[in-house]
Amino acid sequence: MRRRKNFDSNSEKLNFIALGGLGEIGKNMYVLEYGDEILVIDSGLKFPDSELPGIDYIVPDISYLEANRDKILAIIITHGHEDHVGGLPYVLPRLDVPLYGTQLTLGLIKNKLQDDLPGYRPRLNEIKARDVIKIGSFTIRFMAVAHSIPDGVALSIETPLGRIVHTGDFKLDSSPVDGRVTDYAAFAEEGEKGIMLLCSDSTNAERKGFTPSEKIISGTLDQLFRMYRPKRIIISSFASNVHRIQQVADVAARFNRKIAFLGRSMIRNVDLARETGYLKIDSKIIISIDDIWKYSDNNLVIVTTGSQGEPFSGLVTMSRGENKAITLGDHDVVFLLASVIPGNEKLVNNTINRLFAQGCEVVYERERQIHVSGHASAEELKIILNITHPQYFLPIHGEYKHMVRHSQLAQEVGIPSKNIFLLTNGDILTFSKNAPPKKHGHIQSGAVIVDGNAAGSIKSDVLKERREIAEDGVLVVSAAVDEKCRLLAPVAIETQGVFISDDTKGVFNELYAAAEQAITEMTGKRANLEAIKKTVKARVRDVLRKRNSSFAVVLPVISIRQSHYHDTEFFEKDFF
Repeated sequence: MRRRKNFDSNSEKLNFIALGGLGEIGKNMYVLEYGDEILVIDSGLKFPDSELPGIDYIVPDISYLEANRDKILAIIITHGHEDHVGGLPYVLPRLDVPLYGTQLTLGLIKNKLQDDLPGYRPRLNEIKARDVIKIGSFTIRFMAVAHSIPDGVALSIETPLGRIVHTGDFKLDSSPVDGRVTDYAAFAEEGEKGIMLLCSDSTNAERKGFTPSEKIISGTLDQLFRMYRPKRIIISSFASNVHRIQQVADVAARFNRKIAFLGRSMIRNVDLARETGYLKIDSKIIISIDDIWKYSDNNLVIVTTGSQGEPFSGLVTMSRGENKAITLGDHDVVFLLASVIPGNEKLVNNTINRLFAQGCEVVYERERQIHVSGHASAEELKIILNITHPQYFLPIHGEYKHMVRHSQLAQEVGIPSKNIFLLTNGDILTFSKNAPPKKHGHIQSGAVIVDGNAAGSIKSDVLKERREIAEDGVLVVSAAVDEKCRLLAPVAIETQGVFISDDTKGVFNELYAAAEQAITEMTGKRANLEAIKKTVKARVRDVLRKRNSSFAVVLPVISIRQSHYHDTEFFEKDFF
């Protein structure tokens, strides 16, 4: 029997809202709202695909949270992966609320904020698995879960209208590298108390059976170290995958190899994990990357970033022959110890091809078992559903197909379809005292693109312009005129990325003639920047499409000399 509380008011409502993480892999952010109190869970990012050229990453649109900033009590972080903490440099300064997380998670966040926001001082609160804290009307119990990064937690949140369990990212690994298993007992205890809503990780809902234990990687590494005993071994992995780094270090020690770490994020994460006790490596086997020349190839292991083809990572600079510390050759073997994040396939394949071109042997095949997922597969998801036996179920964290499959698994274990909710980002799921929960409206959600220090809408015209330039190139027409629109110098034309037909000279002559003719026709009239731009652009485009079938972006740059102009003054210019 599930315990239920009695309430005096029928007006009490609890809203669950996802600002990211539904129908996608990444930018996880979930909101619980009760009255004038808001609790936020995670603040992640998502990496862009080829449709977003030049964009660094994508974060949730927090317009709703900014509009309700005074209601926000805290942000709770489940673990330290980028899809759960990567949005904090964008989110925290705008909300400036307390942050709760485990020791390693907060350490990773500190490193990130020091890089991106050196002057910002976050309010960090450290918690441990099995801790219970009260924040406003919410009582939160933290439960240990096994994942591909240490110190992950699930959340059991007791609200005035019922208990909500949020699994975070997890799997039921019975023999994890650090010995920290998912806390079945805690999940069962919460289930006995009565769970109103279970929100569960859907990433691997399509995979049948159970996700293998992380420990199988040790056996694979042992075989590979034996197979490539004479070669220098270079290993690429996520900098946050402390379990994987621990296994590499253990195997390196068994084969009497020294280990060097390359890449700022890798070095900082290793130092943090060793300081906090999550990574145990004998300092005698660690050497500086600057000292690798002192050791023979068969005595070295180099661990670096770049498993996703990140342009400035250690592995990618090596593959391009641009790394100052390491020059690759046929004496090297590279192990890619990570699966490819959807959208990064092209980057990773390009990196692998360049590595082969450098003469390296590259080990990346999935059948070699060089990577194990950190997410629960179908049978594990059903176990959690059976242990917690929630009244209502909401699949989260996954593409829409993963969420649909997870909802089907829930029905297989006896949860009625009417009690299962498939939401999209921005949907409001409302719980009331004397009525079943229902979708109740929608708030602004979506995504914000981040490029350097600038952030903006994913619908930005800048992205459209970038795609057009990337596809067709750009042609710039420069002209200087006086106030009566008389040309003061010959028109200049420059192109970047524009294919011109074999008759290059003829095409350019026509382009010059078209631009000059457009301006000459306006001579005698008062110079109007917009009119000149529009006419020049139209005439030049006509020539390009007629002679070259080109749809290049045409950018007129017009300078107007005023009548009082002197040599010491600048023209009035219109760039683009």
